[in-house]
Amino acid sequence: MTVRVGVEEEFHVLDVETGELVPRAGTVLGDLPEKRFTTELLQSAVETNSEVHATLDGLMADLSSSRRELQAAASRHGLAVVAAGTVPYLHESAARVTPGGRYRRMVSAYGRVAEEQLICGLHVHADVPDRNTAVRMMCLIGPWIPALLAISASSPFWNGSDTGYASWRTMLWQRWPTAGPAGCFADAAAYDAAVTELIDSGVVNDPGMIYYDLRPSDHQPTLELRVCDSAPRAETAVLVAALFRALVMRAGARLANEPAPRCRGRHEWLRAATWRAARSGLEGDLIDPVSRRPAPAPRVIRTMLTRLRAELEACGDWPAVRELADRALAEGSAAHRMRRTAAEEDPLACVDELVALTGGAERPRRRTTPLLPVARADLHRGQVEAIGG
Repeated sequence: MTVRVGVEEEFHVLDVETGELVPRAGTVLGDLPEKRFTTELLQSAVETNSEVHATLDGLMADLSSSRRELQAAASRHGLAVVAAGTVPYLHESAARVTPGGRYRRMVSAYGRVAEEQLICGLHVHADVPDRNTAVRMMCLIGPWIPALLAISASSPFWNGSDTGYASWRTMLWQRWPTAGPAGCFADAAAYDAAVTELIDSGVVNDPGMIYYDLRPSDHQPTLELRVCDSAPRAETAVLVAALFRALVMRAGARLANEPAPRCRGRHEWLRAATWRAARSGLEGDLIDPVSRRPAPAPRVIRTMLTRLRAELEACGDWPAVRELADRALAEGSAAHRMRRTAAEEDPLACVDELVALTGGAERPRRRTTPLLPVARADLHRGQVEAIGG
């Protein structure tokens, strides 16, 4: 049976003239239906929620439609939206908190960690039979999750400078006390007991703050992938969703044949593998999930495709996924593309390119004047090393 998937995408809100991140999500959302478009912790981001889909064509059409609606709503107010882990420039007011008691409590409890949540992620939900199955799948799928992060990496810049990372969003995100790899749990009862213990400790406020890279949903029968950067191209989001669905299907088949698969234990390496993916994206080594040794990213991605081919073919996804993966490996990560644009044209051209890619175009409109009167040398700092891949 084909597993259905749904996607949540987070978008930055930018001033179209200056290119800066601004706290005007409310302005954009005022023109959009609440069911599909919603707020985030900070007022500089909005989230879209897709329908549930059994086909990649349906998912692609859905994501493209939501992006067009969002771009149209933003443009009516001199704004633009961007799907990326981070954007190059932040306005001093970008960290304004969205009204609401829960959000206020989060900022009060976590301080700068919450205030610097100026990041956007891509979340994928895949159908599972029940919560027990979802929890048991986590151990089997976890080793391949860093490769999905590498595919999505789109956040090399932060507050006007090049971080040297393909996904700086990951480094900011992992400061939350429950972020990162989840480890292994015997069943849903064990997982829920661990969550209750964390809440009782006072470190987190509620189950919604369990920010594992992979977790069972609290409100629907799905397993949720949370590790990825928002993807400038909708096609990248579709590729990640297809691979995640295939991983879920493969894990489900293994559990059916081997109800208690042996766990190799020692999940510490998963955090290191996640760091490696955030540092390198598709332009360097990843940690091979089988050997747990460094290996070029294309080799790891192609190994994953080979292992998942039967599941991808069962869904009818194989031709599309192979084409999308080949393109991703040939062109490199979005982070690599952003750095190349900064080096060949102008660091500020990255903003225009991100807006164009988010809206489904390949090339940005040409500006007659620069975006911002900023010192451009900051974004070039470290680029020779970063672009080298």
